[in-house]
Amino acid sequence: MSIRPIKQTVIAQPTMEGAGVHLRRAFGFGDTVETDPFLLFDDFRNERPSDYLAGFPWHPHRGIETITYVLAGTVDHGDSLGNTGSLGAGDVQWMTAGSGIMHQEMPKGDETGRMHGFQLWANLPASHKMTAPRYQDVNSNDIPEITDDDGTKVRVVCGSFWGQKGPVDGIAADPQYLDVWVPPGKRKVLPVETYRNAFAYVFDGSGTFRDASDPSPAKTEDIHGNIIPPDADIGNRSLVLFSSGDEVVVNAGENGIRFLLVSGEPLKEPVAWRGPIVMNTREELVHAFRELEAGTFIKSG
Repeated sequence: MSIRPIKQTVIAQPTMEGAGVHLRRAFGFGDTVETDPFLLFDDFRNERPSDYLAGFPWHPHRGIETITYVLAGTVDHGDSLGNTGSLGAGDVQWMTAGSGIMHQEMPKGDETGRMHGFQLWANLPASHKMTAPRYQDVNSNDIPEITDDDGTKVRVVCGSFWGQKGPVDGIAADPQYLDVWVPPGKRKVLPVETYRNAFAYVFDGSGTFRDASDPSPAKTEDIHGNIIPPDADIGNRSLVLFSSGDEVVVNAGENGIRFLLVSGEPLKEPVAWRGPIVMNTREELVHAFRELEAGTFIKSG
């Protein structure tokens, strides 16, 4: 067994998307090699309705999958195929855009005005770019939650973990998407297959992701190039990119630590990307936008 060392630690940066939604972006619209097959990760967490109620009005997607995980509040959605619905706390929507879809997502806060969720974009391989769009809407009650002997809790959204299989299936990159809580002061080792790229995103509490027996763990840098001590606590809104290995080790701080642990098999394909449309070549990308302008973008429905 080999512990995955930390390759890089990044603090999610403030940005604005949609019609004026304030959120934090951990990665996106940059080099995709380190996160392949994942393209973008956003944390839309806010307690001021004016910062999110404008939402994400009608916009296109092609060539990717969007994964929305809601922790607080609701997200109402609709699309060009006539689908509508609402995601509540703990629910997940895994949308395969495939050949193309127009949709909108409109967040609403809970009774206190609080809104919190995540959106992850996963790339589709060339052979799946033009498949028919589909949804996998998952109710919170259908996501298995495992509690280990030490109190560690893991919600399995996608993939298999500790003998449980998540409800989302049929995904090209065979990803694993876990919501992990480790109690205060506990050390936990979590398996991750060696062939996957993996990252953790911390959104509550703090801790370290290193093997205490390693006398000289690698140094990592934040987004500005500042060195982060290898034994420093990693806390809220921090993304941790891991190098190769088959296990991730986490040491929870005094308040415990909660994070998403996401991994997937790299596609290792060229990426031609503009906004919400991701193809393999510039020619395919230009063609997609020409179809969008001509009104021939939608292939199903």
